[in-house]
Amino acid sequence: MTDPLQPGATIGILGGGQLGRMLSVAASRLGYRCHIYEPGPAPAGDVAHAVTTAPYEDEAAIRAFAAGVDVVTYEFENVPASALDLIESIVPIRPNRRALAVSQDRLEEKDFLTGLGLATAPYARVDSAADLAAAMQGQDRAILKTRRFGYDGKGQVRITAGDDLDAAWAQVNAPSVLEGFVDFSAEISVIVARGQNGAVAAYDPGLNVHRDGILRTTTIPCGQPARLVTDAVLLAGRIVTALDYVGVMGVELFVTPQGLIVNEIAPRVHNSGHWTQAGCAVDQFEQHIRAVAGLPLGDGRRYADVMMENLIGDDMDRLPGLLAQPDTQIHLYGKAEVKAGRKMGHVNIVRR
Repeated sequence: MTDPLQPGATIGILGGGQLGRMLSVAASRLGYRCHIYEPGPAPAGDVAHAVTTAPYEDEAAIRAFAAGVDVVTYEFENVPASALDLIESIVPIRPNRRALAVSQDRLEEKDFLTGLGLATAPYARVDSAADLAAAMQGQDRAILKTRRFGYDGKGQVRITAGDDLDAAWAQVNAPSVLEGFVDFSAEISVIVARGQNGAVAAYDPGLNVHRDGILRTTTIPCGQPARLVTDAVLLAGRIVTALDYVGVMGVELFVTPQGLIVNEIAPRVHNSGHWTQAGCAVDQFEQHIRAVAGLPLGDGRRYADVMMENLIGDDMDRLPGLLAQPDTQIHLYGKAEVKAGRKMGHVNIVRR
């Protein structure tokens, strides 16, 4: 374990979207500066100390960025390995490279989880249309997912027995995983943190509702039995401990008659954890900064019931009404253009 970063230190963040923006705000409250590295437009740059706008392949820019910060973290998993190699030769990366490698590849992720004895959807490696046909044998419903670069429902094709498998493969045409259908009654997620000293702290699981592959709401409490809630938290703790993880992780779980099934893990602060901004003394963003800076983890106990709702695309038209609504905390991400399917902000509604 290294010494904690002192106030005035600089934290480098790979990715300049809304998560980097909220991490920067949290870091500033603890006396830290943030330097954003982002190849494109960076809403996080509005609130950060410094911004580098350059491709991840620009070795000179990466080297200068790493030399000017005290630790590097990320709000975006799909950073090229070459950039990470160069950064790590200069400054620590937290969470570690193993966590990033596991989460970047859906096949590696599932192999890792099942290796821990955790349940996942049945899955098979698919590298061709022939692999897909073999994997679909005996299955009524499944989802074909690219192994890398998928998010918010992108890189996925739902398949039903009798569908044209060649056409389904043509839509993806990349190394993939076929996941069997899971009959679940609810999706919940646990936001869990692990410090440099191995301490683990988890927030109460939230109940997630998706539409068109995008998270719409997370509600706390999740409405599940106490034993299941405890099992979910312990399961998330096993994952971060096995990875020797430092930082905040989102763990998405399906509730099934057979128990909890891990859907996926995200090695960063997570959309379903935004409710912590209105429900806890230390939210997920501060918790992540504490962990990567070597500070003690904060108290993640919930003091309020909260519903988080994403503001997506034309939801921004509702802003005047939301501003007038009591017990409502609004977070806008500073994105220049409203687009269908784009997360423009979120609201946390305290439920009394």
